[in-house]
Parts: sequence; structure tokens; C-alpha cells
Amino acid sequence: MKLSTKGRYGLRAMIDLARYSEEEPVSIASIAARQNLSERYLEQLVALLKKAGIVAGVRGAGGGYILARPADAISVGEVLRALEGSLEPVKCAAFYSEEGCLASDGCVTKYVWQKINDSINKTVDNIMLEELVQESKKRNPSGGCENPQCNH
Repeated sequence: MKLSTKGRYGLRAMIDLARYSEEEPVSIASIAARQNLSERYLEQLVALLKKAGIVAGVRGAGGGYILARPADAISVGEVLRALEGSLEPVKCAAFYSEEGCLASDGCVTKYVWQKINDSINKTVDNIMLEELVQESKKRNPSGGCENPQCNH
């Protein structure tokens, strides 16, 4: 499985949002500055996360974005699926339709694909956003930003 920039950048943005929105909403511009990402691209990612109910917008002065739920209630799997869709490295028809595929009767590889799919899903569903926030704090305890455009 290879994640696109949607998944990679979106997860970075979610960690940033979880870390910095604890006290007040966070702007797209501040996340983009801290993570060295394009604001325009980040807006697209946040729209997908908002649609999935993971992120909420706060309007008005001092507005921005916050997590829709606590970070310990949001899995990495949920974030990645909101951004990437299915995380399956192989779409095996044998698991998704009554008919299966032409080779499903004698196909042994479908069990390999199912085990890989199950392992990926189990792994990402068992890592919560809060764990990544805590790891981020360990690696950068001051929370400071070396980018001069950063608000924190």
C-alpha cells in the first residue's frame, strides 16, 4: 500500500490540529506554516476531514478549526480513510461480490490479500491521534516553530 500526499499531509495536519487546537481554534494558515504545506491543498484536505465529521469549523473572529471529537477517540485509520478512501492494497473481487472473480474457486492468493488488508486495518485502527500528539510533544516539547510565518 502506498499512501498519497492526501494521507501523508492530512495526517500531519491532523496531528498539528490536535496539538494546537486544545485551547483555541487553529487557522489553516498556521497549520500550513508549521507543516510547510500549501494552504490551498490543506483547505481541500480539511474539507474532506470536515465532511467525515473528524474536524469542525469555528466561524467568526478567532475562528478556525478544531477536532470534532477528542484526539483519543479518532483513529489514524479513520483519518486515512476519510482522505484516501479504502486502504486495501488489492481489490479482490472474491470478497466483494456474490459472483467473485473468474479464478475465485481455485484462488489461494485471496487469503493473502485478505490477511494483508486485515493487518493494515487493524494497525491503523489501533493507533489513536492522541498517541501521535504525545509523540509530537516528546520530539518537540516547546511546541515552537522554526518557520517565521508560524503563529505559535
